[in-house]
Amino acid sequence: MSTTSTPEASTLPAPAPAAPRRNRHRLSAALHRHPRLRLVGLLAPILAWLGVFYLGSLVALFITSLWGQDPFTAEIVRVWTLDNFRYLIESEVYRTITLRTIGIAALVTVIDVLLALPIALYMAKVASPRVRRLMVVAVLTPLWASYLVKAYAWRIMFSSDGLVDSTAGLFGLGTPGYGLAATVVTLSYLWLPYMILPIYAGLERLPNSLLEASVDLGASTATTLRRVIIPTAFPAIIAGSIFTFSLSLGDYITVKIVGGANQMLGNVVYDNVGAANNLPFAAAVAVIPVLIMLAYLALARRAGALENV
Repeated sequence: MSTTSTPEASTLPAPAPAAPRRNRHRLSAALHRHPRLRLVGLLAPILAWLGVFYLGSLVALFITSLWGQDPFTAEIVRVWTLDNFRYLIESEVYRTITLRTIGIAALVTVIDVLLALPIALYMAKVASPRVRRLMVVAVLTPLWASYLVKAYAWRIMFSSDGLVDSTAGLFGLGTPGYGLAATVVTLSYLWLPYMILPIYAGLERLPNSLLEASVDLGASTATTLRRVIIPTAFPAIIAGSIFTFSLSLGDYITVKIVGGANQMLGNVVYDNVGAANNLPFAAAVAVIPVLIMLAYLALARRAGALENV
C-alpha cells in the first residue's frame, strides 16, 4: 500500500537566518585585530559623557558670560557683549578681589608643599612598612570627614575663646581672629592631603640607589635634597599644586566661615547668582579661575613638569 505525500508534509521549515550571527563574529574579529578600535569602543561612552556634561557646561558658561542683563527688569539680554569683562578689568574692587584670590591660592600651595614634602619623604623612604601604612591612613582620614565640619572646627579654634587665642595668649600674642590668616590656615589644612599623596607616590618611585650614590659622592643632605629629591618629585609637586591651587581659587565657603569681611572670586560668583541674580556677570567672574588654571597648566607643560605625571 503506497502513501502519497502532500505538499504540506514535504515542506520543511526554513532555517533561521545566520546574518546576525555572522555580523557578531565579524565585529568580534575586527575588535580582536584592531586593539585601538577596542580602546575607542571602551572610551567612547566616557568621552561622550565628558563632552556633553563637562565641556558642554564650560561652553555654556563662556556663552552666558558674553550676555548682558537688563538693569530695570533684571532679565538676561542675549546679545553678545564684553561689558562684563570690561567692568571686571576697570573696577578696582574686582581687581583687588582677583589678586587677593590668586595670592591666597599661591600661598596655600606653597605652605602645602613645605608641609607635604618632608611628610611624604619620611613616608616613602624612612618609615617602616607598618608605619607607612598607618601614615597613609592618617593622611586619608581627614578626607572622610565633611568639608563643612572641618571648616567650622577651624572657626571655633579661631574664635575669641578658641584654641588659637588661648595658645597665643600663653606667649603674649594676640589671636589673628577671622580674616585672611584664618582663611590661609584653613585652606592649607583642607587641601594638604591632596599635596601629600602625589608627592608620596612620586618619591616612592625614586630608587634608593640614587640616594646612596649621592651620599657616597660626598653630597650633603641639603645638596641631595636640592639635586636629587626635589627634581624627582617636581612633577608630583606640580600635580599636587594643580589640586591645591585650583581648589583654593574656586573656594567660597571657607572664606565665608573664617574669612571675616574678606571676599574671594567664589564669593562674588555666589552673591551674583543668589542675591544679585546677575547670571551673566557671575559667569564672567567664574571664567577668571578657568583662564588662570589654563594659563598655569600651559606654563607647567611648557616647563616639562607634566611629562611624567
